Amino acid sequence: MMDQTTHYIESLNKEQKEAVKNLDGPLLVLAGAGTGKTKVLTTKVAHILKQGKALPGQILAVTFTNKAAKEMTNRIEALTGSSIYWCGTFHSLSAKILRQNAARIGFSSNFTIIDIDDQTRLIKQILNDYNIDEKGNPAKVLAYIIGRYKDKGWLPNQVPVSEEGQFANGMGITLYLEYQKRLQLLQAMDFGDLVLWTIELFNNNLDVLEYYQKKFKYVLVDEYQDTNASQYLWLRLLAQGNNNVCCVGDDDQSIYSWRGAEVKNILRFNKDFSGAKVVRLERNYRSTPSILHAASELISNNRNRHGKKLWTEGIVGEPVKLSIFHDDKQEAREIADEIDAKNRLHNLPLCNIAILVRAGYQTRSFEESLNYMKIPYRIIGGAKFYDRAEIKDMLAYMRLLQNNDDSLAFERVINTPRRGIGDATVSEIRQHAKEQEISMFTAANYLIKNFLIKGRVASAIAEFIVKLSTWTGLLSSLDHMKVVERVLEESGYKEMLKAQELEEAKDRLDNIKELMRGVGEFPSLADYLEHVSLVTDNDSMADENKVSILTMHAAKGLEFDLVFLPGWEEGIFPSSKSASENNGSALEEERRLAYVAITRAKKYLHISYACNRRLFGAYQSSESSRFIDELPKESYEIINNFSNQNRFDYSSNIKFDKQFNRDYGKVNSTLYKSIEKAKEDSSYFKYGQTVKHKKFGNGKVLAVLEGNIAQVMFDAYGFKKISIEFLEML
Repeated sequence: MMDQTTHYIESLNKEQKEAVKNLDGPLLVLAGAGTGKTKVLTTKVAHILKQGKALPGQILAVTFTNKAAKEMTNRIEALTGSSIYWCGTFHSLSAKILRQNAARIGFSSNFTIIDIDDQTRLIKQILNDYNIDEKGNPAKVLAYIIGRYKDKGWLPNQVPVSEEGQFANGMGITLYLEYQKRLQLLQAMDFGDLVLWTIELFNNNLDVLEYYQKKFKYVLVDEYQDTNASQYLWLRLLAQGNNNVCCVGDDDQSIYSWRGAEVKNILRFNKDFSGAKVVRLERNYRSTPSILHAASELISNNRNRHGKKLWTEGIVGEPVKLSIFHDDKQEAREIADEIDAKNRLHNLPLCNIAILVRAGYQTRSFEESLNYMKIPYRIIGGAKFYDRAEIKDMLAYMRLLQNNDDSLAFERVINTPRRGIGDATVSEIRQHAKEQEISMFTAANYLIKNFLIKGRVASAIAEFIVKLSTWTGLLSSLDHMKVVERVLEESGYKEMLKAQELEEAKDRLDNIKELMRGVGEFPSLADYLEHVSLVTDNDSMADENKVSILTMHAAKGLEFDLVFLPGWEEGIFPSSKSASENNGSALEEERRLAYVAITRAKKYLHISYACNRRLFGAYQSSESSRFIDELPKESYEIINNFSNQNRFDYSSNIKFDKQFNRDYGKVNSTLYKSIEKAKEDSSYFKYGQTVKHKKFGNGKVLAVLEGNIAQVMFDAYGFKKISIEFLEML
């Protein structure tokens, strides 16, 4: 007969039960993707309460998001009828501790917690007071550097000398010290301070530390692989009391080093906590065996890991699809086509489909393909490509090249990057333009020529107008893409982003590169701008049943029935930066990112790469990702999307894709001969014949193959093999 007091444990598997029932002493739960770690955590807290091991106020549960904390609290309350007060993020829990002990560190209990905007504003004031040029030394860069110092657990006097040269010729540590002084004068803390000041509180007030060590009989931490050095120190101090610490995480899913996360925290758990027990959760409840096999074999190439192997009792399911495309445009079209087929023919809801990319700039081609197919989509964890600030800025410059009288575009970029033209001056130009019923470009010209605006501001406006006129004039003699490249350089916009030296700045530069790639695909700037306006106007569907487009980083914790992983090419994934690092840690993190991406798929997984990618107006050949070589051959099937797909058998060599790139000239030669033969064919459909298909639109026949199959180059969809009964001759 089931024990009614422990009925909540019966639904757990053997390893989950072991993790829940092991209450005393340090415990590391290595929870693979989809193995039910949240269920284990909440059930473990319930078990502690049910067994009378602690009261609700004696349990400290740490999560990484407020949403996760709320979910955990609700689940525990449903299981036990009790709420635990000390459940939250590192920052929210630190704030509670600090407000109770603020006087010990020279703060009042009602100190202010400032956001990034207030932080940046304060840093700008400091830079101004120190006569540091903010244009060459942006406030956001210093905010980022200070944030990393705090992630490391460093107060100003603890920052190593080797870090001095990071900002304003060695002024970074001095400015950090000044920033901290001003925060204390303001009785304010930023987010990094919350954890940092708690550590200082404990280190300098042992009675306070001892109080909380005794108070918390059990400490549980979720997503331990994502902790930074500061959070690690915070946890170590609190856990040293009762030593009943349970950390749940997956070293194979540590993908946030750029935020300060250190995978070594979870790797050294056994050394940090003597006598620690390790429980591995390896039974996956999400994905099919073929998907799990691919993920497990791939991640096994990492050396720095605890090691585990996911398995499931589910049906084998479809093998992973590995698709080879001629170029990135075909990749985007075919993926949109496959989504449409899965949705309409197989009734798979769009909300169960996702496209996961390595970098944000890659979303553009998929957004355009889905828009063309009238397939609704949403961008998760970021703005849609054409909604990003840097894209809007560059489009505004392009619109001004095409039409100097575009006042909306003029107003957006007249002081972007900053030229010393303030809001008051812009307002004056706008008002004059309105009164005279002229454009802001014309109004600005009039105001400076008639000395109605004077001094440095007038000079800045005049310089901008001269540059704009020069760029516009070049459109008639230079390729439009070359002109846009000059605008990017000579406007100072590219320099502005480079000066920021942030991960975000790199992403913004990559987005602009992708925009430039799009510009190069059109015969003129006017054609491109018209295309963009149609793409963005088409995105007004209100249906919530949408395809998700997101980066692999943003996908952590999510799951979808069908997942597409495009762009698996060297230089993109793994990124060129991570592949070139000597110690291999960055490459291992990229491999962990691949593992996370693969394990988001529940039923169907499509990995793909393009043999050619367009970059700044020219196609460059691509080499398939080394991660493809590391996939087990038995877990996937190859889909060659070239028109001559049956001519080569690549399955005998796992490096088929690299061989294909070497043989690409032979492929083109074979296709050419096929076309030449079709010219002599007397059948109904001939080479060069324009045809129409109900779904794919207009195209030209390249060849008629055996079985009445026509090889057609469609205007919008590229190469397709179509039975001639579905074609209409035009």
